[in-house]
Amino acid sequence: MNRIQRIAPYIRQFSSISRRSAMAQVSRSKLPVSASRTQVRGVKTLDFGGTKEVVYERSDYPKEKLKQIFGKDTMAIIGYGTQGMAQSLNMRDNGLNVIVGVRKDGQSWKDAQKDGWVPGKTLFPIEEALEKGTVIMNLLSDAGQRDAWPGMAPYIKKGKTLYFSHGFGIIFSDQTGIVPPKDVDVILAAPKGSGATVRSLFLEGRGINSSVAVYQDATGQAKERALALGVAIGSGYIYETTFKKEVLSDLTGERGVLMGGIQGMFKAQYDVLRSKGHSPSEAFNETVEEATQSLYPLVAKNGMDWMFAVCSTTARRGALDWAPEFYKATKPVFEALYESVENGTETRRSLAENSRPDYRERLEAELKEIADQEMWRAGKTVRGLRPENL
Repeated sequence: MNRIQRIAPYIRQFSSISRRSAMAQVSRSKLPVSASRTQVRGVKTLDFGGTKEVVYERSDYPKEKLKQIFGKDTMAIIGYGTQGMAQSLNMRDNGLNVIVGVRKDGQSWKDAQKDGWVPGKTLFPIEEALEKGTVIMNLLSDAGQRDAWPGMAPYIKKGKTLYFSHGFGIIFSDQTGIVPPKDVDVILAAPKGSGATVRSLFLEGRGINSSVAVYQDATGQAKERALALGVAIGSGYIYETTFKKEVLSDLTGERGVLMGGIQGMFKAQYDVLRSKGHSPSEAFNETVEEATQSLYPLVAKNGMDWMFAVCSTTARRGALDWAPEFYKATKPVFEALYESVENGTETRRSLAENSRPDYRERLEAELKEIADQEMWRAGKTVRGLRPENL
């Protein structure tokens, strides 16, 4: 069995339904004039709540500078999920030489063709893309990266750059086996959002927040190339981190307030309201709809302190009194979660579950369980009543 045969089966594909629903509106969008706007701000040291940090912005790396840094490079995107799609298209729109490597004639191959990647010119089987690329951008799933590494490793040679958007494979190398050779740069740029958002914000001329990190600097240029790649893939502003801090904060966040925690908290409040006789529409509006449609956008724009200051006196008093109670109740959960991430329990579980032969069937069953909850079935009706949907 050759290396391409070993790699190909392990590329994790999004289901056609989930991928298309996430990307249909943005993947093949034309680059608008607004996306080429030049920001006037640049690299600076800012005070983040009393701690000074250096941040970088898109204007620090205009297209001309990106071409200077990567003018002799071929950016080889390996994998074409939502991040692979978004980052490859954004780099292409930024004028870089980009190729895509996926399993030939698979669903991702077809998706890439729809986005304008041409077989034999910019779209190749994985092994050929690895051979041609000088910046190898490994955007397979975490389980896919582990399983594909033995076939990829021979192509990671001196003079090449190995790029990730997640520190998982490198930091938990005892589980993944991913140990790069010492004579290559190993860098990371991690967008703080889904691939759909990475693409849509780029097309809007804004850009997503991202972190960058250097794991190995064999050339002395790794940091500069990491920052430049962060802009090239569509970032608006960038902050520095490490591979370890990125993966620990990312895994904690998505299991906590970004997804897992918020689903649990939404459901707990909804279920209490329903058990006390409130209708589904009332319970959903008071739990999810008001939060996501009214309050969260205001908090995002102005901060929670502003939200507390402008709400009704009754709401403010209750929120001030109960916030410490929720803090005391949830902090031990977050501490346990962080420990589970840090000691490798979460990564072991993720790799094991996502490598099962019945992975897709089990996932669909779990997602169906959430979709079938009364709260989210009621939410479909509520969302249909929004003014933009009438």
